Amino acid sequence: MPSAVKLGNNRHLLAVRDALIGMIAITMIGSFAVLLNNLGSIIKPYGRMMEAIFGPSWTTLGGDIWWATFAFMTIFAVFGISHKLAKSYGDDGFEAMLIAAACFFIFVPQIGKVPETEGAWGFIHFGYFNSTSLFTGIIVALLATEVFIRFTRVKAFRIKLPDGVPPAVSGAFAKLIPGIFTILTFGIIGLLFRMFSDGDPLNDWLNTVLVSPLTNAVDTPFFAVLIVFLVHVFWAVGLHGTNILGGITTPLFTSTGTKNTDLYAAGVTELDQYAVLAGPFLDAFVYLGGAGATLGLIIAMFLTARRRHKQLLALGTPPGVFQINEPILFGLPIVLNPIWLIPFILAPVIMTIVAYSAISLGLVHPVVTASIPWVTPAGIGGYLATGGHISGAVLAIVNLAISILVYLPFVYFNGKAEDKKSEDKN
Repeated sequence: MPSAVKLGNNRHLLAVRDALIGMIAITMIGSFAVLLNNLGSIIKPYGRMMEAIFGPSWTTLGGDIWWATFAFMTIFAVFGISHKLAKSYGDDGFEAMLIAAACFFIFVPQIGKVPETEGAWGFIHFGYFNSTSLFTGIIVALLATEVFIRFTRVKAFRIKLPDGVPPAVSGAFAKLIPGIFTILTFGIIGLLFRMFSDGDPLNDWLNTVLVSPLTNAVDTPFFAVLIVFLVHVFWAVGLHGTNILGGITTPLFTSTGTKNTDLYAAGVTELDQYAVLAGPFLDAFVYLGGAGATLGLIIAMFLTARRRHKQLLALGTPPGVFQINEPILFGLPIVLNPIWLIPFILAPVIMTIVAYSAISLGLVHPVVTASIPWVTPAGIGGYLATGGHISGAVLAIVNLAISILVYLPFVYFNGKAEDKKSEDKN
């Protein structure tokens, strides 16, 4: 538990997780814009209606929103991560996020790298700003902020202005030299990197040696099951497993989710091009009712007419429908309960294997939205996550049925044990 708490409280993982979660408004509106644009090809009457009302270019609005959100995902992340990390050190974070952004831009190639603009100065492909560069942005934001914060703590670097100077001005000048030194440091690093990498941009190099192998390792059944297993083991002892591992899983799932969204926006129909473990995969197909897929437990209790838990069901069912299950976790309780922990861990693991297999075999459309509200009810979440494909809703309902079947025998035998205990007391 101390190790888990330490991991969950790591300031760098928290900065990454909180920044990416804080971008949910951006990712959600971008996802829905792509969804609405592509629904026209799935639901033909809808497409014809939109074209009749707004003309042949009715998808321009969705395209503009995608461009304003997903095309600049890494830039938003750099600002957010640097701001969150600087705040954790007691800094106001404003200058830090500007300096971090400048350091990131140092590593963006100034010469066109795609055939249309190759060799031309000033043509930057959006691939250096979107989710393709997300890991580069995360690394640079963390390192640049750390360097900047440490420079600000060197008294010799602080310029102190007279007391009559407005605080905003004196504060900016106090961080002037640390900011210059930070940008200069990363400028030298960028220069040396280009010298020793034959001019390759940092992002291209990282994608080759780190991101691609890591993404390939992440998008596997083993990793999916491992993450789900660890999340629920943490919950078993009362720790918020989703949050503890969020600093690791959030950037990974955000990266694969936004890549899927970009492919979907571009009209890519080859399903094998999409990642399986992406975006809201777990929220849509595994965490039905919350961690442990406890909506299945609630339904199993209703099916067995467990009157003993009538009050608990009355309190836990409405939030459970919207993926909030603390009343069940701590009210039944499931946490630190060796009997209930068996189905609590087993059901999500089985559901993960089923969902991953169904998508990888092409039976269900891949997840193509970077995010959905985590409180979206079961079935609806699967439909939205897969870009409006009914197969996503069907998979979520099938997984819900699996969770009910896993919980049913435990509900039944637990009820028998409680009845026997009551008889013994009487």
